[in-house]
Amino acid sequence: MLTKNRIRLIRSLETRRHRIEEGLFVAEGPKLVGELLTAMSPRYVAALPQWIEANAALLPATTEVDAIGQEELQRISFLRAPQQVLALFDLPRWTWDAASAREELCLALDGVQDPGNLGTICRVADWFGIQDILCSHETADIFNPKAVQATMGALARVRLHYVDLPQTLAAEGVPVFGTFLDGKSIYGQTLSSNGIIVMGNEGNGISPAVEQHVTQRLLIPNFPAGRQTTESLNVAIATSIVCAEFRRRQA
Repeated sequence: MLTKNRIRLIRSLETRRHRIEEGLFVAEGPKLVGELLTAMSPRYVAALPQWIEANAALLPATTEVDAIGQEELQRISFLRAPQQVLALFDLPRWTWDAASAREELCLALDGVQDPGNLGTICRVADWFGIQDILCSHETADIFNPKAVQATMGALARVRLHYVDLPQTLAAEGVPVFGTFLDGKSIYGQTLSSNGIIVMGNEGNGISPAVEQHVTQRLLIPNFPAGRQTTESLNVAIATSIVCAEFRRRQA
């Protein structure tokens, strides 16, 4: 039964403080919840009867399940158009392994503020086989409902680590790539199959504290060169372009 206390709990998870206090985050929709079920066990599920019937075999016996109607789903959902199921998952405990960047390509986000951008970048990382993302403490919370929704289930495979970013980069001893307007065209540079790609804040770019640890400054050039154009690219779009070029070199 969907109780008032349960509704209050779900709605409280919109804020980071309550997510941390409860150790839970919200995921909605059959695609997103289905992806997460491959890697995580939900603590609670509220869903339309047809979703429960179709997915009963995927739900652990320990998961509390409420069969609800569309009107009840509307009451608890963070979406304008709720989609069949809402689930509560335990916040995962990921541990950053310093060896990751020596062996693989990783991302680092320096103050990315928009949850939608953050979730999309997580999805981009998943597409390009990047499993670890370092996030400065100023970066948005990946478990914000909007960010979770934008990942489209990439959280089942991508790990995000909130760290002191300048300190972590200083300790890694690997190539650190950053995008700057005064950088050199990414299409003419040597790009490695390991290291860390840093993407900066939507308005201010990479901070001075992080910039000093960048070993290779890259530019995504506009076309044609010298043409007056928009000031910059959206950070999620820029991340897609940069990751695509790194992976193209490995194809």
